[in-house]
Amino acid sequence: MILHQFYLNCLAHASYLIGDEQTHAAAVVDPQRDIGQYLEFSERAGLRIGHVILTHFHADFVAGHLELRDRTGATIYLGASAKAEYAFTPLADGTSIELGRVRLTALETPGHTAESISILVFDLDRSDAEPHAVLTGDTLFVGDVGRPDLRVALGWSAADLGGMLYESLQRKLLTLPDSSLVYPAHGAGSLCGKALSKETVSTIGEQRRLNYALQPMSKSTFVDLVTADQPDAPAYFTYDAVLNSKERPTLDEALARELNPMTLHQVLAVQEAGGQVLDTRDANDFAAAHLAGSINIGLVGQYATWAGTVLSRDRPIIVVADPGRESESAVRLGRIGFDHIAGYLKDGLRSLETRPDLTVSTERVSAQLAAERLASREPLAIDVRTPREREQKAIEGSTHIPLNQLLGRLGDLPNDRPLLVYCAGGYRSSIAASLLQLHRFAHVSEIAGGITAWEAARLPVL
Repeated sequence: MILHQFYLNCLAHASYLIGDEQTHAAAVVDPQRDIGQYLEFSERAGLRIGHVILTHFHADFVAGHLELRDRTGATIYLGASAKAEYAFTPLADGTSIELGRVRLTALETPGHTAESISILVFDLDRSDAEPHAVLTGDTLFVGDVGRPDLRVALGWSAADLGGMLYESLQRKLLTLPDSSLVYPAHGAGSLCGKALSKETVSTIGEQRRLNYALQPMSKSTFVDLVTADQPDAPAYFTYDAVLNSKERPTLDEALARELNPMTLHQVLAVQEAGGQVLDTRDANDFAAAHLAGSINIGLVGQYATWAGTVLSRDRPIIVVADPGRESESAVRLGRIGFDHIAGYLKDGLRSLETRPDLTVSTERVSAQLAAERLASREPLAIDVRTPREREQKAIEGSTHIPLNQLLGRLGDLPNDRPLLVYCAGGYRSSIAASLLQLHRFAHVSEIAGGITAWEAARLPVL
């Protein structure tokens, strides 16, 4: 048996390829939309991908099931209660896919979503009764369980799904042998739960002992526990969940339409008509010089998640990137279904060398200089970190507006006072500063290095 985990750090997403060396048959579970790595791995291992399984309609990314279907002819499998525009084979409790001496058997485990399933993986050379592993999708994570509140916009109540989740965990997953490996679809950093571990594999026995949500408790207590204190979900989550059920263009088709080099004149025309200019360069480079009115979301961080949070799906996107990274910028937007890229600025920021009048900068000040300015009480410090980070430590006198709430709270900020933005290290403050400048706040600066640099300078925190 071959069981390989692929992990995508920027989306904290795990996908899997399972194959049989003798029959060369293989299946991919919860693939990302850019499928090259699965094709390359299967070719090296001498495998043929004939099956692609979604454990549920993912909300935080667009899966690559249609891409694999079109490239390899693979059959798509979904939970038995799923409804989709494309043809698929439903997997009900006990339904199996045979890969020679490897068997994949479905468990219906609703709760995170109504159609959620888990996949038992049997290595028949070891045992046909005890599963070697279980691929739990977003039902069970290492250290957490799937949140039941992401389908509220689609008519499901968090309480009802939470009750289903309790039953799925107690009556299905926790009846498995303690030795069975647990392979979830996400790890730390995902917004699909609130306490995910950085570990990407565990065992049923370890989770039974250590997972806070699997401790003995009533169903009502469990529902209260797993619905409390969940992080805010970006608006694109519902969009992606629905998109995963639809027939749509493949990523290759989208990129063929999007990767258009545009002159500065063309970019300015699209921007004037309401287009969004997305600068994907490093925050320091963006601060030094950028096209006025552009938004900085750097490729070095959780690029797709923040792009899906602050960008509109209804207006075209023009990419400004370091030359050679335009395709990466588009692919990573495509992973969340943002296929409305109009093109990219040809030659990147070099296109602006003859138009310095269109170039602006963002001041990034040292922690010490920031402290001196704040002591004068002139600038207002804006903390754009999460509430959980804020609870741990903060700069005295700062106003807390989490980055994912900033666009909805611009009216809370003064127009006649300098704004000094900070986050943990400078990535999110650059996004925030660019949004503030876009919305005509004239005096915006950042604390270089964020609160990490502030502490390193031995400045006080609350």
